[in-house]
Amino acid sequence: MIELADIFRRYGPEYRAKFKDRIPQSHLEAMEAIEHCRTAALGGHVYQCMECGEPEYSYHSCKNRHCPKCQNAEATQWLEEQRERLLPVPYFLVTFTLPEELRPVARSHQHLMYNLLFRTSAAALKALAMDPQFLGGQLGMLGVLHTWTRDMAYHPHVHYLVPGGALSPQGSPWLSPRSHAWLVPVRALSKLFRGKFKEALTKAGLLAQVPPHVWQKAWVTHCEPVGTGTEVITYLAPYIRRIAITNNRIEKLEDGQVTFRFKASGSHAWKHRTLPAEEFIRRFLQHVLPKGFLKVRYYGFLSPHCRPSLDQIRTLLEARPCDDHDGESGQYQERQEPQPTPETPLHCRKCGGPLVLLLRLSPNKRGPPS
Repeated sequence: MIELADIFRRYGPEYRAKFKDRIPQSHLEAMEAIEHCRTAALGGHVYQCMECGEPEYSYHSCKNRHCPKCQNAEATQWLEEQRERLLPVPYFLVTFTLPEELRPVARSHQHLMYNLLFRTSAAALKALAMDPQFLGGQLGMLGVLHTWTRDMAYHPHVHYLVPGGALSPQGSPWLSPRSHAWLVPVRALSKLFRGKFKEALTKAGLLAQVPPHVWQKAWVTHCEPVGTGTEVITYLAPYIRRIAITNNRIEKLEDGQVTFRFKASGSHAWKHRTLPAEEFIRRFLQHVLPKGFLKVRYYGFLSPHCRPSLDQIRTLLEARPCDDHDGESGQYQERQEPQPTPETPLHCRKCGGPLVLLLRLSPNKRGPPS
């Protein structure tokens, strides 16, 4: 089985030598961590089977959030926390997409541009919701940043899961939307988002790097009802810790070419793409986030300092917390992929017998987690 680490080990030195002055430190750290993950370089433990005497080596993981072997546990905990916060109201999924003309600037200024994407989209949505002709109160929003398409192309966008309704400025009553199929006007939302982003980009001194016509075109903003919200948080949960590609989707590495599979948008059919190793590495690294960047954010009455108001909202709705977590049939059911094997083997891989610890291995080299 070909792994991302194999590609980095074989072609990473050449890639770093070619682009050494242009590679962000976070990309270098991610590459080094993935290359060394669960190898002797990070140290580990040696076990021995009590039945057949076979030794088992268990090496430490790198714990880098972009490593395909170090994911999933936090996503499960996050999912349970979000389920507990669900309100018994209809939910909406609101998506803001960064226009193609802005993506080169976003690649060069990731930390700034991703922050602006969050800040301006959330501000636009909150501003429309506060307008009395729509809702007239404070929304609650859970936002998650995605930067990739299924074939690892660069496509920054933010998904917001939004309870259908708002908390009035006086704290009572609960303000419901006009219908279960409508939250705020999408065209007005798109224009407001575009205007706020232009203003923020001007203040950041980057306006000149963007083609002027982008401010006249319609920006892609989408809003749709999603039932109780259970399906969407189940869909979003893996992305809390998921990376642009998993090892099980890499099918072949030969003659400097990497072949991987992906599902085409709007289809359940698998497709294949073959890229030069250098292009494959470039595509992967453009989705490595700046060190310490928060890809999940909360706003309004879902923000950490406002969460006590959830009990108030439930009282206003005269309902108990939503207990329906069985999921709904629809487009947001998430395909489950094989998860990484445990770092510590519990039984012998040869005979299945119990293992005992023999000794601990010191790391030879270790880079800091990102």
